[in-house]
Amino acid sequence: MENGQYVIGVDYGTDSVRSVIVNTANGAEMASSVYFYPRWQQGLYCDAPLNQFRQHPLDYVEGLEFTIKECLKEASGKVKPEAVKAISVDTTGSSPIAVDETGTPLALLHAFAENPNAMFVLWKDHTALKEAAELNEHAKKHQPNYLQFVGGIYSSEWFWAKLLHILRVDEKVREACYSWVEHCDWVPFLLSGGKNIADMKRSVCAAGHKALWAAEFGGLPPDNFFASWDPLLKGFTERLFKDTYPSDVAAGNLSAEWAEKLGLSTDVKIGVGAFDAHMGAVGGQIEPYYLSKVMGTSTCDMLVAPMEEVGGTLVKGICGQVPGSIIPGMMGMEAGQSAFGDSYAWFRSILVWPMKMLLLSTKIVDQQTAENLMQEMTDKIIPELSQEAAKIPLNEKSELAIDWLNGRRTPDANQELKGVIANLGLGSNAPSIFRAVAEATCFGAKSIVDRFNEQGVPVKGLIGLGGVAKKSPFIMQMMADVMDMPIRIHQSEQTCAIGAAMFAATVAGIYPKVEDAMAAMGQGFDRAYQPNPENVAIYAKRYQQYISLGKAIENQTINFSA
Repeated sequence: MENGQYVIGVDYGTDSVRSVIVNTANGAEMASSVYFYPRWQQGLYCDAPLNQFRQHPLDYVEGLEFTIKECLKEASGKVKPEAVKAISVDTTGSSPIAVDETGTPLALLHAFAENPNAMFVLWKDHTALKEAAELNEHAKKHQPNYLQFVGGIYSSEWFWAKLLHILRVDEKVREACYSWVEHCDWVPFLLSGGKNIADMKRSVCAAGHKALWAAEFGGLPPDNFFASWDPLLKGFTERLFKDTYPSDVAAGNLSAEWAEKLGLSTDVKIGVGAFDAHMGAVGGQIEPYYLSKVMGTSTCDMLVAPMEEVGGTLVKGICGQVPGSIIPGMMGMEAGQSAFGDSYAWFRSILVWPMKMLLLSTKIVDQQTAENLMQEMTDKIIPELSQEAAKIPLNEKSELAIDWLNGRRTPDANQELKGVIANLGLGSNAPSIFRAVAEATCFGAKSIVDRFNEQGVPVKGLIGLGGVAKKSPFIMQMMADVMDMPIRIHQSEQTCAIGAAMFAATVAGIYPKVEDAMAAMGQGFDRAYQPNPENVAIYAKRYQQYISLGKAIENQTINFSA
């Protein structure tokens, strides 16, 4: 049995939750467990054509208990339960939910158990397009500019737009909804046994980037700002929050109920939560002015800078800049793409569909063999496409795509935009189209870097984190070539969970600040991709074509909407 102090990091992703037990002395991962949300896997409560993506809180609760118990079981020969000192949590966001006065999500009440509007409205849910457009127009009529710290444009993926949409479309939820809570704030509240929503410690990360909270406003914008937008919002600011907290602060201690359930002590500290990409940037050892790209289904691009250096600089069209949202004491800036890995998964689904329909109905082989073949082909499609696409010579006139398959997050949020594939011909094939889709995601990433540079916040380098960064040398080399900038890939497979563990170690008082936890627990980088000068020149021309095509599509969308 090892002597030492340990913490648990919990990372809620789009498809699953993962927990890790980490040695605070050196960042060694002692155990890990992942739980795929069963209701989400079945596609329950979602309607993709309507851009409705909802998740049941039971998926989160069950996954939390399962993964922590599994971790403790796996580490039982090495880690004593009493050596676990703290738990910190990150989640996707903005993924809010309606709660009653006790802080209980409405979907956990019998009357709302099957109502999607009473569930977590996942980050990629775009049902609030109308509400976001209204808020952007409404904000133009008011001073101060309440959108100034979120890039000047409010998104349908965020807190207030989603709240108003739910209130408008569901009278029963509207009547029962006392407050509106982010996933990353609710889980620490749950673990610490919260019974009154007024006691919930809200994270500065979620509040600043998605809910328009700012110290300069004295908290949230005033009630009359929201009530004059729509009377349904009247009184909500009073039932929400005024104060916010960074993630190096404790939300409370593990409750007696959860301590018994998990086999841990009530002395365990529970940290204030944050969004996955923010804690992922910490787990990936973010550095000032280095853009940390968490690359999964979407991307979140995080940048930190000393407060005294960025001063009053405001970067237009990003997802917000909030003091202390990533590293306490530093300015945290967020950008990102609404679809990254999702773009590749979409193309894979297109290719898989006829195989699935035909193979699973074949009479030549038995059903189990057909299912096994189907799974094998599905798993191999993207690696095979990547290998073949890498062999295609770069050509200025080859297929060209726009990566807005789930709208555009940044720069300049517009979730009504759609993806495009141009320059198709009879010679176009699956690898060449896949290459265009991959290239488009890299071009979208470059447009974010360009915006930071143009607005006076220099990007000095790139750090790659997440599944795509670790698994796809093809796309990472393309990223370096398109950006004309090296990209370092962090060694950790689980930067978000490890980042949560670093914050847990800080919350427990093992380290005085999270930078110290990063230095002690960070795992370093295992690979770097350098730009190929020959490719850089061709991609620079291709990028200009991407910009021109994107402008044409955006103008067409505006004209069509009008």
